[in-house]
Amino acid sequence: MPKIDLDATPETNRTSYPEPYATAMARRHFRRLAPAAGLSTIGASLVRVEPGGVSSQRHWHDAIDELVVVLEGEGVLIEEGGEIVLKAGDCAAFPMGAANGHHIVNRGDADCLFLAVSGPEAGDCHYPDADLHWDAAGNRYTRKDGTPYG
Repeated sequence: MPKIDLDATPETNRTSYPEPYATAMARRHFRRLAPAAGLSTIGASLVRVEPGGVSSQRHWHDAIDELVVVLEGEGVLIEEGGEIVLKAGDCAAFPMGAANGHHIVNRGDADCLFLAVSGPEAGDCHYPDADLHWDAAGNRYTRKDGTPYG
């Protein structure tokens, strides 16, 4: 059956970010929908950001397109061009290779719920505000100078 059972899809707030960047993810929770549905060529997550939380470190991808659709609440999209409020029904898209670091911050008093859709994990990821870089070839986070964490 194509309907995804959300109750059977665990919500987590784990992160692969190294410290000190992992701590900021404490108020971000997600359910990985693509694996639950047997999808292998796209990524899809239902993301819930509590008040005061952030969706991720501000980032952009070399080889992954991203699409966000806000379902409930509101969040502030922070990107290279500034800030914009996203409310239920609003969408934002981030083409691969565009050096437009972005994330969503919840400055409200209710959860912000959104669907994030992307391509499969591929290519490097850049973090303009942090000494952080995802090195896809090495399958690891490094500092911007290339030295590994841990």
